[in-house]
Amino acid sequence: MSSGFLVTADGEVFEGRSVGVEGVRVGEAVFNTSMTGYQEVLSDPSYAGQVVVMTSPHIGNYGVSDYDDQAARPAARGLIVRSLSLRHSNWRAEGTLAAYLRSHEMVALADLDTRRLTRHLRDRGAMPVAIGAGVGPEELAVLAAEAPRMEGQDLATGVSTPEPYRFDPDGDPVGRVVAIDLGMKRDIGRRMAGRGLEVHVLPATCTAEDILGLDPTGVFLTNGPGDPEPLEHTIGTVRALLGGVPVFGICLGHQVIGLALGATTFKLPFGHHGGNHPVRRLEDGRVEITAQNHGFAVDLWSLEGRKAPERKGLAGPDLLPQQVTSDFGEVRPTHQNLNDGTLEGLRCLDIPAMSVQYHPEAAPGPHDALGLFDDFLALMGLGTEDC
Repeated sequence: MSSGFLVTADGEVFEGRSVGVEGVRVGEAVFNTSMTGYQEVLSDPSYAGQVVVMTSPHIGNYGVSDYDDQAARPAARGLIVRSLSLRHSNWRAEGTLAAYLRSHEMVALADLDTRRLTRHLRDRGAMPVAIGAGVGPEELAVLAAEAPRMEGQDLATGVSTPEPYRFDPDGDPVGRVVAIDLGMKRDIGRRMAGRGLEVHVLPATCTAEDILGLDPTGVFLTNGPGDPEPLEHTIGTVRALLGGVPVFGICLGHQVIGLALGATTFKLPFGHHGGNHPVRRLEDGRVEITAQNHGFAVDLWSLEGRKAPERKGLAGPDLLPQQVTSDFGEVRPTHQNLNDGTLEGLRCLDIPAMSVQYHPEAAPGPHDALGLFDDFLALMGLGTEDC
């Protein structure tokens, strides 16, 4: 196998070994702290435009399975690992990760110093990189320096479904949900269908009239990639829905709801990517370990025209407002990230709407937050029995 290189926008050069196809890819480098779930990560549409750096040193030992794909093909621009397993051993496996990478024409590097790269991204922030096999670092350095930043990019429209489709419920339907696809993972539809919901998935370009024409019990805003602020059409659609139908959003959908309420968003230094992020439930103080993948966050303080207080020491609830007034009434923060204190969830008190910044379906990750789907059922006035 040939050598390959990764060059950051600020000129750092990392050498590795090509384990994918030859070629060049450019994207924002982010590090993911999950120990497993590499296939779900690669195929998560939320990773569109990004090169994923796995911090766990050994990747690929249990192979790949078609069922674990979260979309028709990988969305990530590339993969960086320290050590790629040449063999796989798992009763579910249908092939190796290396073969998966090549079949999807992905550029990927192994034997690269992911510890040094992760420290660089943590200290300097997520940034564009160029990775390549069969090219030299000089060419990659030019491409990385010229690559656009994530801010201002609408990547969600590009990964959204071009045509509507649906998930049929397991058993008798208890309600109908319309999902606005900003980069939806398959396991989200499976989780809702397992609770007896008929799920209609519509493109990101759908209108409020398209949604209401399906007579939904509730509306779901999915995860997705990129900056939420350019999604003006979707934000307007959500504003037209709020107060008229129950709305639940996750990840990018959470950010879109925040913007629809009148708040602003901001870019995190290196984002939250992994299956082990601690989140405090503000109502009772309990902590959930969550799966996350996002680079932006909602600033609820902006609804009061105030700046967030400076963090000193451990992240505490005082870093978030207790309650704020939005264009649609009172809003209360419900969840907080314990690593940096940022907002991880909100609930509207005057209309049926709520959202969280993370992935309750996991895929991959822990199942601590699965109950949020039952909370969505309750928001729609339905039963909470898991079908």
